Amino acid sequence: MPQPPAVLFVCLGNICRSPLAEAAFRAAAEREGLTVEVDSAGLGRWHLGCPPDSRSQAVARRHGIEIGERRARLVRREDFYRFDHIVGLDQDNLIGLRQLAPADATATISLLLDHVPGRKGQSVRDPYYEDESAFADAWRDACEGADALITALKAEMGRKYEP
Repeated sequence: MPQPPAVLFVCLGNICRSPLAEAAFRAAAEREGLTVEVDSAGLGRWHLGCPPDSRSQAVARRHGIEIGERRARLVRREDFYRFDHIVGLDQDNLIGLRQLAPADATATISLLLDHVPGRKGQSVRDPYYEDESAFADAWRDACEGADALITALKAEMGRKYEP
């Protein structure tokens, strides 16, 4: 039996966008009946061990998803082998991931909104220094990207496991 796809979402501190993307992706996978392994991590050390920003928790909760149990962690070398896809939330994250990736990494590195038709190269808005509306925008982007990534993974799985 093939292993379920494994996806890691990455932003800078792992308290705003990447936990939202992880939650949106989990919800999208569940709606589609797709078994996945999913996690999120950050590139910076500022919030290690902290729960998601209260505003991220609030926007997820408004959509029936609890993320308060999550704790920020750093991207680790082994993530580049453990996950099939490592997905950055903005261009800086994408650059950082490419710099960290070992030469023999097996993960595919991408930008979340690259999976959305017409949004290639766009970043999920960083809401950290902004108001509640920015978190709602980040949630919408995360959901749009998660849905598109699920569609891409289903197509990939079909190609990979067709008899």
